[in-house]
Amino acid sequence: MMRKPRRSTKPKSGASRKTPKKRKSPAAKKSAPLRKKPAADPALAGVRPPPPGRSKRGEKGYFGYLLRQAQAAARLTLERSLADLGVTPPQFVVLTMLRAYPGLSGADLARVALVTPQTVGVIIRNLERDRAIRKTPHPVHGRVLQWTLTRHGLTLLEKCRRQAMALERRLAAGFSAKSQATVRRWLSKIAADLQQDG
Repeated sequence: MMRKPRRSTKPKSGASRKTPKKRKSPAAKKSAPLRKKPAADPALAGVRPPPPGRSKRGEKGYFGYLLRQAQAAARLTLERSLADLGVTPPQFVVLTMLRAYPGLSGADLARVALVTPQTVGVIIRNLERDRAIRKTPHPVHGRVLQWTLTRHGLTLLEKCRRQAMALERRLAAGFSAKSQATVRRWLSKIAADLQQDG
């Protein structure tokens, strides 16, 4: 039996051995230019916005921002006071408008409640589910639904109004009757004038 010749592990003559590349030392590497970090401005350290009523959030502020700020604060206060009754501020507005103007359609409610038609649709469904409102077909336009308060809706609205009137008194505090009339006239004029632009 013939043995197979062993293959030599030695490299053939003329073949060059591959030697592992030496890693360059960190000192030998060319260092990339470092980006300088902007120096911290000590004047900006601990800068905080002023509380409501101060600086640009007070009498130095823009009318548009101050209106938005006041509305947000009033809405949050009302939201907290109505929470125990399980009613949201938009639902309260819808109930209020249906007491003032019975028989409004969904589209009309969206306009006077200052919400989108999609949002008022959700509000209507929830109030109807809770038996606070009921629908009747329009006497002329049969496809249009009119909404009115139920007895339960009236009772619920009266409970909500007690909470809302407490906020109303806070908003009017410090104003004379004449000053209140001036503020109401001004706010109404803003809504009417800007509505025309739309």
